[in-house]
Amino acid sequence: MRILIAEDDAALASFVCKGLESEHYAVDISAEGEQARAMATEFDYDLVILDLNLPRLDGVSILRQVRTKKPSMPILILTARSRVEDRVLCLDTGADDYLVKPFSFSELSARIRALLRRSHMPAESTLVVDDLTLDRVERRVERCGRRVELTSKEIALLEYLMRNAGRRITRNMIIEHVWNLSFDTATNVVDVYINYGLRVTSLVSMQPAK
Repeated sequence: MRILIAEDDAALASFVCKGLESEHYAVDISAEGEQARAMATEFDYDLVILDLNLPRLDGVSILRQVRTKKPSMPILILTARSRVEDRVLCLDTGADDYLVKPFSFSELSARIRALLRRSHMPAESTLVVDDLTLDRVERRVERCGRRVELTSKEIALLEYLMRNAGRRITRNMIIEHVWNLSFDTATNVVDVYINYGLRVTSLVSMQPAK
């Protein structure tokens, strides 16, 4: 699953990012409001962690704009604002949860799991291709009932391949959806991930188109 962190405190954003990546989430970070709004509305995220005090565009404005385009995407407010009025405003505006800084990462992680479980139907939470299973919430990969250990980026790549099983996909599509990058004919990042150790391609019989 893919999470966007909208946070202008670089140290805090890095701390949360590393923690989530250790739990096999794919994570993007935005440090300013306009960019965070654009990323949240234009790209496919399973959850957004949103600070309220962002430069250029504040979190409440982002929340309002994102909700008009993506009414069901989970949004968790992570902020230093502890007033009841702020909680009420954000929850009434469309936030799914509200956590005040300072916070425990274990609590943040638990809240994320709870939001993801509620926002995904069982069929959406688990992907199955032949004897390969991916639990998108728990970030667990199994083949023939045996656990397969993958990095967060490998899981993100595998998830995209499984969701598009049977379709023709290109390197351009993979780079845009898994890495959030514009296509560059000189990059070989997709080839590196698919060929390195054959850990992903050995799981599914899918290859990006030439």
